[in-house]
Parts: sequence; structure tokens; C-alpha cells
Amino acid sequence: MNERVRRNPPCGITLPFDRESKGSNFRASSIRVTVCPEFRDLSERHDVHDLPSRKPPTRFAGWRETRDIPGQGLHWPIGQRHGRHRHPRPSQADRDTYGLVQASVGGNEYASTSWTYTNYYQQVPKDYLKTCMAYEADRMTGLILTDEIVDMERQVVLAERGMGCDSNPENILHEALHAGAFSPDPCGRPIIGWQHEIETLGREDALAYYHRFYTPENAILVVAGDVDPDAVMDMAETIYGAITPTGASFQRSVVRAPPVRTQRLLTLVDENVHQPAFTRIHVVPSMMATGPHAAALKVLAFLLGGGNASYLHEALIVNNRMAISVGASYWSNLFRDLAPFRIDACPAPGVSLTDLDDAIENALEMLRRTGFSADDIQRAKSRIVANAIYQKDDHSNLALQYGVAASLGLSVEDVALWQERIKGVTTEDIRNALTLLERSTGIVGYLTPPVTDA
Repeated sequence: MNERVRRNPPCGITLPFDRESKGSNFRASSIRVTVCPEFRDLSERHDVHDLPSRKPPTRFAGWRETRDIPGQGLHWPIGQRHGRHRHPRPSQADRDTYGLVQASVGGNEYASTSWTYTNYYQQVPKDYLKTCMAYEADRMTGLILTDEIVDMERQVVLAERGMGCDSNPENILHEALHAGAFSPDPCGRPIIGWQHEIETLGREDALAYYHRFYTPENAILVVAGDVDPDAVMDMAETIYGAITPTGASFQRSVVRAPPVRTQRLLTLVDENVHQPAFTRIHVVPSMMATGPHAAALKVLAFLLGGGNASYLHEALIVNNRMAISVGASYWSNLFRDLAPFRIDACPAPGVSLTDLDDAIENALEMLRRTGFSADDIQRAKSRIVANAIYQKDDHSNLALQYGVAASLGLSVEDVALWQERIKGVTTEDIRNALTLLERSTGIVGYLTPPVTDA
């Protein structure tokens, strides 16, 4: 069955079509493969997309969804934290072999973790795509860990946490703000985990995590580049079809926080702080939300703090000289249900953080009364759409977009129609989005050096 569906393809990219699975063995594996944005439904749990690209290298990525269970440190012995730790491999494969093979053909590899997934990237000539697939399939079976390996990796992760989190006042405050904003959801924990959690983890914890999440049912494969979709599908069917599914269920329970009725303030005073800083976080709907919220919040973030022509830059830096920097950001695709909307600023010399806090709220209150002009909103939408189109020229970014979306439960069409959602944002949508930034619902952080006697 070849049923093609073309619906507003971005940049000439072909959108989903379906093809029947060629073999029951592959159907039984229930693995989800993402070769973007062509989509083939090969089984109940198998998503396949194809991302064409003009560039010759092929971008290959394997994703493992963690279903919003971060902060337990359980990914560290089997994942490749920021590209530095070991891959899970069976004993017959030397841990360095794969890297040497890739380097010999001009390829490279990398890995990273987020709150909702762990992913492995490879970029190789397309003739070596089959080798990449074989290694990713191998990653799902036969992991052998010794206590010595786990002890070594635990110390590496503890050292990474010490250098990157616990020794940096800004990161310490941001961890606390994030934990306060998203409590009691597990996503309030840092990705790397808390130190006391990491210290208690051992070999059995790592293996339990591996067997739970490194399964065909929980895997997403993304391929982008100069590849033939049908050839990619044939390789995926052959290689991943040999893996027996575990039958594991990945239903995610949603933890609902009580309504926030008071503004929360966290202050960190540290002698290593040289520039005071202000952060305000609001928990708002994510990209998964129905309706115009996500697109409107994206446009609002650009209008508020998207450069030197933004509203807060004009109000706080140009006109009132209350700040030396200010920005706003909306991280729509971090979590499935909720997302952080941030306002960050650094006060001008002689301006206290309290005064800066009040100045930001006054600017927002004025905006709630006056709103943005239709011309301002249109310019912001045009910039966002243009940036999205430019990003599609990079097949690595394209693979990343579809991989993140798939891990959140979004469809290919959701990603393809995101630009249309941005274009459809109205003045009323922006006004409604502003109501989500009420002062009483936010959590604020002050980062400041100790007060010294004059």
C-alpha cells in the first residue's frame, strides 16, 4: 500500500506516506524508527520518517525515551553523557572499535541526555549507515557491566556534577528555581541527578534502568541526509527486526502540582558572583498543548526579549537604563505537558535586583493594558518562520527537531505545521498568553554578591 499524503510540505520536503511492513519479524519487534519526514507505519509501535537533504553526509540518531524520569542518575553508566562516557556494548565488541571505524571514514559521534530522552548521534557517509544501525541495534542487547566499570563511571559523573553544577553559583540557583517551578514533577530534578542520588547508585540500578528503557518498544531511529527512504527501511527491517521486544509498557503517570497563588523568591548570595542577575520562570503549556498557546508563547517570547528591538530591551535598557541585558525565552519542547517561560536580566550599575524586578513587572503591566501592535506581531512571526526555514537547510537540526518531537509524542504533521501555527497567531492570542505571566504565578531568583561596607 502506497498512500501519499502531501499537506503544506516545508521547503519542498515530502510529508507522510504509509507502506506495509515487509516481514512479520520486523512487525513483531515493535521498534519505532524515525527516518524523517517521510512516515511509514510498519507496526503498532513503529514510526518511520525520512528527512531528505542536499548534503552528502548522513545524520543518524538513536533515541531512548526516559518518560520524564530524570534526576535519578540511572542513565550515566550506559549512556554517553555529553559524549565522554562509554556506550553500552557486549563483551565481544571493544568499546573503542566503533569510534575508530567512524573516524576512519571521516565520521563522528556524540551523545546527550535531556529530561525526556537519551540520544546517540552519528554522522557518516551513507555507505556506512548500515554499520551505524547495527551498532545501535547492538546497544539494546547484551550489556555487560562490572562493579569496577560502574564505580569508575560514578566518579566521573560526580566530578562532572561538581565542576558543572555545584561550583557555579548561577547553575546552583537555576537548579533550585527549576526544582521549585516544576515540583513535584520528576522533571524538577536536574538531568544529571542530585549528588546524594548519584552516590548511592550501583551496578544493579544501572542494569535495571538499561533493561527497562533500552528496548525496541522505547527506541526511535532518525535518519536524515542523502539517503533512499526505501533502502533505509529495508536496512531497518533487517537489522532491528531481529530484536525481540520485551512487551514493556511505557505509560507515563502525570504528577499534578497544586495551583500557585503566591510569588516565590529564591536568593543566592555568593562571593564568586561578580554580576548580579535576575531570573523569573513561569510554568506554561508546552508544545503538546491544544489550541494556540504554544505558538502564541513563542511569538510573545520573541516580542518581549528577542533582540535589541524587543519590548523589554527598549523599556529597560534604552529608555529607563535599568538593565544592561535582558531576554525572554520559551522552551516549548523540554517536557510533554508543561514548559518554562523565562525572563532573564542583569541590572545596570547602581540598580538593585528588587528595583529591576519591579521595573520588569511594571513593563509587563503596561503591556497588558496596551498590547502589541499588529505590525509588531507580524514582524515577529515573519522572523520566527524565516529562522525555522533556514534551520531546515541543516540536516542535523532537521533530525534533531523530528527526534525531539517524536520523543514527546508529537507527529510528523505537528512538526511540519508548526510554522502555520506561528503564522496563525493573533493579537488576541498574544493578550491571552500575557495572562500566563502574572507575577503571582512565577518563581523569581536573585543572584548577588555579598553586600560590602562602603
